[in-house]
Amino acid sequence: PVFMWSRGMYEAVAKALHKASGVGARQLCTPQAQRVAALRQRVAHESPELADFARRHVSGSVAGQRRAGLPDDRTVAEHAAAVTAASVPRHGVSPRLMDRFRRHHSYLRISLTERCSLRCMYCMPADGVSLTRSDRLLSVEEMLRLASLFVREGVDKIRLTGGEPTVRPDLVDVVRALDALRPAGLKQIAMTTNGMALSRSLPQLRAAGLDKLNLSLDTLDRGRFKELTRRDGLSKVLRAIDDAIALGFTPLKLNCVVMRGVNDTEVAQFSALALHRPIDVRFIEFMPFDDNSWSQTKLVPSRQVLAAIRAAHPGLERVQTDPHDVARTHTWPGAPGSVSFVSSMTEPFCGGCNRIRLTADGSLKVCLFGGSELSLRDAMRAGASDDELMHLAHAALRHKHARHAGLASPHDISLSKNRPMTTIGG
Repeated sequence: PVFMWSRGMYEAVAKALHKASGVGARQLCTPQAQRVAALRQRVAHESPELADFARRHVSGSVAGQRRAGLPDDRTVAEHAAAVTAASVPRHGVSPRLMDRFRRHHSYLRISLTERCSLRCMYCMPADGVSLTRSDRLLSVEEMLRLASLFVREGVDKIRLTGGEPTVRPDLVDVVRALDALRPAGLKQIAMTTNGMALSRSLPQLRAAGLDKLNLSLDTLDRGRFKELTRRDGLSKVLRAIDDAIALGFTPLKLNCVVMRGVNDTEVAQFSALALHRPIDVRFIEFMPFDDNSWSQTKLVPSRQVLAAIRAAHPGLERVQTDPHDVARTHTWPGAPGSVSFVSSMTEPFCGGCNRIRLTADGSLKVCLFGGSELSLRDAMRAGASDDELMHLAHAALRHKHARHAGLASPHDISLSKNRPMTTIGG
């Protein structure tokens, strides 16, 4: 569960630290100091090699410590530039972003919002989700602070997700601010979107520094699109595909979640797009999340999808890709596009996982399927330093399982408590 503490717990930990370290009672009487003490206690418990962090005295001037935030006369871009100037580019990934299986985590996925313009059945419950209060979401400044810290530790790719990122009016500014982190080591800024409102901001996003795009589209039939998303917007998504290709977002990745009895009959039609256009159609196995009506019977294994494509369009050949890629890619000789398979359920790729996720409300998730989270938002607002935040991230990664959050099967994942996908970040 998300790491949360009651006032009584803060006080108990504060008293314990006071007795052990001799910190003055006045230094432990503020809620901020108690929160930092509690976070240190948590780290000491979960990661013995971070015990030095937990033993350090709580500062007597927590109220004077700078919370993530900006003076009114500084822009988001200026803040990012200042952080970049203070950062030293790192060659490779810091040990603090390595888990106990020696996986290096150089890919950060940041959810910018829990809101979405669609209501896709595999992502959001039919009656919607309870959205987090705005004051409990990360501010732009808090998000940029964390992004810059992770880049400093070796993250070189950031993907913006949601919800739907394009519902944020400041999206272009966010991309521009992240682009300022490139001197510190950031190499790629990507985004996953449903495409509904993409066309109107795509040129500005390109100019701001957006490198790569994934568009989510699960059907090419207008009636089925309305049924799956509870909105009538297929034409807008198809236009976004055209506009993205025209602006050079190639190969454009097209994410398609395959569900038996829903859209599995469209596999050949989707794959035909890759025969004629610079599109990588990514067929994704249906995954279980809270309240998305997942069942084993709806799961179409990737091997069956591949067989159907080979029958419809012979000549597919395997393409070698980066070992960290979640997808296995195939193409046809001379074709401008490709088809890929994300087989999370039947052929997990956990051994090469290099991803960590930051939710819109500031929780760090080290595994998509795990319910355990660590609130970096709470740590920041409690006055944690940059170094302490990265110690917490390391502690979370030290508890990352080898595969699927330690759950044995897709059925076990479906029974575990997590979040709806829209509040995790796609």
